[in-house]
Amino acid sequence: MSDVRLFSGLSNAVSASPEKRQAQWNKALLIFFFLTPGFLLLIMFLVVPIGQAAYYSLYNWNGLGPLDDFIGLDNYARAFGETVFRGAIQHSLFIMFLSLAVQLPLAMTLALILIRGQLRFQRFFRTLFFLPYVFSEIVAAYIWLYVYNPRGGLLNEFLSLFRPEINGTAWLADLDTVLVAIFFVLTWKFFGFHMLLYMAGLQNISREVEDSARVSGANEWQVLRYVTLPMMRSTISLSVFLSILGSFQQFIVVWILTEGGPAFRSELIVTYLYKFGIQRMQLGFGSALAIILFLMTLIFSIGYQRTVLRQTLAE
Repeated sequence: MSDVRLFSGLSNAVSASPEKRQAQWNKALLIFFFLTPGFLLLIMFLVVPIGQAAYYSLYNWNGLGPLDDFIGLDNYARAFGETVFRGAIQHSLFIMFLSLAVQLPLAMTLALILIRGQLRFQRFFRTLFFLPYVFSEIVAAYIWLYVYNPRGGLLNEFLSLFRPEINGTAWLADLDTVLVAIFFVLTWKFFGFHMLLYMAGLQNISREVEDSARVSGANEWQVLRYVTLPMMRSTISLSVFLSILGSFQQFIVVWILTEGGPAFRSELIVTYLYKFGIQRMQLGFGSALAIILFLMTLIFSIGYQRTVLRQTLAE
């Protein structure tokens, strides 16, 4: 009797296995069906252009004729050999460090005030602080062109109330002030985005944890330092990651305000790429600059994700 039951069970398993395999096969086909369009778009609009840029960077090419002047890595050597390009990298790093030192702490401070502070009209202030981020970069740049206008600009008119000799100062034409002036525009434009990230992170922190620290004798600064900020580590890590990448990819605001001038003092990597690679029809050299920027951001992204973000998520 037991042998009959064993035989019956084996026959059922054998008869059911083709159906199971068919279900698995249908599931795999469904996954393939949904993933294929995304992979095709990724290959067409990301992998192929990167490969083409890497190929073009090996030629002295103006974008019009055939690719017959192979020069190898000379475009890369030319880029790092030019003072203007090295200065563009330094300016991008300057914007990055100022963003980490000023923009993100400002966004965190405003988020703490709006979430933890007992303010009236909180929705109004949230909208007011976030509004600059809603504007397009073109609109923001033209707004600040008026603010920085040396004749009748809002900034000079305001400062002249306290120091009349300031009226007429060309903030975007001064070698000493142009980069800082651009940074204030970028801060005004993008701090609302980081503030929104921090507000979301603060709302996920239980007030009971902070209250427990206060009951244990911690003051407000200690609660912020040892409780609130550590619990927001993942949000802060993401904000830093996006801020650093954004600093290396700035173009529209800087181009409208100064076009990299005066005397290349506000030149950034992307403005240099556009000016010397596109406007001057040096597509081979411009492709090399694009590959350099791509490798810089790729190496940073991989390193940051494998160290900071992975460690943050593991905790």
